[in-house]
Amino acid sequence: MTPADDQAAVSAAPPPFKPLAQKPPSVKVEARPDGSYIVSSNHPPAEGPKSIAQLLADRAAAHPERPYLLQREPGHGPWRGVTYGEAKQAADSIAQWLIDQGLTARDSVMVLSGNGLDHALIMLGCYTAGVPIAPISPAYSLISTDHAKLKHCFATVKPKVVYAQDGAMFARAFETLKALDPSLRFVVSQGGGEGTHDISELLAVTPTPAVEASRARLGHADIAKYLFTSGSTGMPKGVPQTHGMMAGVIAGQQGLRTDLEEPAEPTQSLEWMPWSHISAGNISFNGVLWGGGTLYLDEGKPIPGQFETTIKNLYEVSPAVFGSAPIAFGMLAEAMEKDPTLRKSFFKNLKYMGYGGATLSNDIYERMQALAIAETGHRMPLTTMYGATETQGITVVHWATERVGLVGLPLPGVTLKLVPNGGKLEVRVKGPTVTTGYHNDPAKTAEAFDEEGFYKLGDAARFLDPEDPNQGLVFDGRVTEDFKLDSGTWVSVGT
Repeated sequence: MTPADDQAAVSAAPPPFKPLAQKPPSVKVEARPDGSYIVSSNHPPAEGPKSIAQLLADRAAAHPERPYLLQREPGHGPWRGVTYGEAKQAADSIAQWLIDQGLTARDSVMVLSGNGLDHALIMLGCYTAGVPIAPISPAYSLISTDHAKLKHCFATVKPKVVYAQDGAMFARAFETLKALDPSLRFVVSQGGGEGTHDISELLAVTPTPAVEASRARLGHADIAKYLFTSGSTGMPKGVPQTHGMMAGVIAGQQGLRTDLEEPAEPTQSLEWMPWSHISAGNISFNGVLWGGGTLYLDEGKPIPGQFETTIKNLYEVSPAVFGSAPIAFGMLAEAMEKDPTLRKSFFKNLKYMGYGGATLSNDIYERMQALAIAETGHRMPLTTMYGATETQGITVVHWATERVGLVGLPLPGVTLKLVPNGGKLEVRVKGPTVTTGYHNDPAKTAEAFDEEGFYKLGDAARFLDPEDPNQGLVFDGRVTEDFKLDSGTWVSVGT
């Protein structure tokens, strides 16, 4: 049977979707006299964690021997990694080192390199010590010729410690930052030169009661990290991410679930998307931790010459949920149409798929469903979450639907305001997932919120069916002129 035959079969008589263990859509809509709408979920949020640091400690206590974070040895070698117990022990040691260096909540640790096992442990150590971490795009260090964005990010958060996986690779960036602050401490996993600290030094530190005291103090108002906006229309803006913002997403997602029992086997996740963005760095990373799953770090990317690495990993890792940018789904569909073994491994444990960053095309949707039917006999639910660096995820498609382009309905605990603007409805949001403002930038903070405290995203949305809001909201473009490629990259028309 050819892919064309598969798709024809789907169109003729599509089988049912695989059951999605989430509550059906149910929203409350208040129409205001000024033409705006207030939209919120009728489902209450669940109780989320007190902090991500406490969540790690709880999971490590519950299943210390369970594999948590895994990464391949160089050259596509065997998987290596840490259990939950080992990750908590490493985080405590790193936290103690940070405390010994005198770092507090007023300081930060900047990460220059991409996803990696040591990067994850540094992040968890920062969370535990109550020291914000600031992961930035590696391109700011490796591709830029003038390091303008690197310097800007540095000036915004003023880190006391800088980490990069490979000190030799980031040597030029280190020199740039050292010139700005000679007292900086640099930590590396390899390629360290004079004056750098190897990660092994941090991991060898014995935690004192100060670490547990730090973890106990942390609450929803404490800043866990700084993430930077894309900077497509200027310099990136630093956005504080509190433990409460992250907990708000977990609580909202948990409030939609109907399968509250922990699975007998830990779920597998395969992640390539960068931790310098909310999707992977906050929502996916924290979601795996909340679910007690195993996170495999994928060093592939959905570009020619690198997606092959993702394909190799999918022969061994069968994720429960697969999330990525639409461009990756197109490349994955093409690979699975040629390779039944890959298709079998991919769909083995899959419960649903999720896309984000841009809208999935109907063509790719139909091809993925044809593959799902051929392998499982069911169509596969395809979800999406919509949000921004400033808001985390705020709407989600949490029901099986044949439509692509929906942005869903508000996450439990989140309130949307849709405001008339130039013939469209502009999206504004308030809730526990939303930041309080930009770091050290009161002017931009004041511009970002309206008089009722709703954050203004600059996007537009409309109801798929105004008579039946439970069918969801559809993305309706930017109120401004920017648009997004299917890779998730913003394009500024004016520029």
